[in-house]
Amino acid sequence: MTIEYEWRGDFDDDALDALHAEGFGHPVTATDWRARLHRYSLGWVCAWEDGALIGFVNVAWDGGRHAFVLDTVVAPHRRSHGVGTALIATAADRARAAHCAWLHVDFEEHLRPFYFAACGFAPTTAGLIAL
Repeated sequence: MTIEYEWRGDFDDDALDALHAEGFGHPVTATDWRARLHRYSLGWVCAWEDGALIGFVNVAWDGGRHAFVLDTVVAPHRRSHGVGTALIATAADRARAAHCAWLHVDFEEHLRPFYFAACGFAPTTAGLIAL
């Protein structure tokens, strides 16, 4: 298994739509990922295996010192192989290189071991308003 990780990789919207839908369990939509990412993101990381998109993470930011991990997704057949951890590590390295001081993540409870143990995030006190 040779997997390549690419910062701000050139992806196909349909391929990312399919990966996102499979990973998050929703129907495939016609999202204009390229426009969204170029407008709101510091960057993103694509994981490729034999030319196929098998992983993705978006790194949104505030234009300053705070970056935010969104949409971390790995194809089901490559989960538990370190792909997600490598995606986050690459995202953190690139956010650090852009002089961000903080990398934030929100997640569902079942992902706690992944983000805390595997990726090195620390628990914090935060707030949320459902809109």
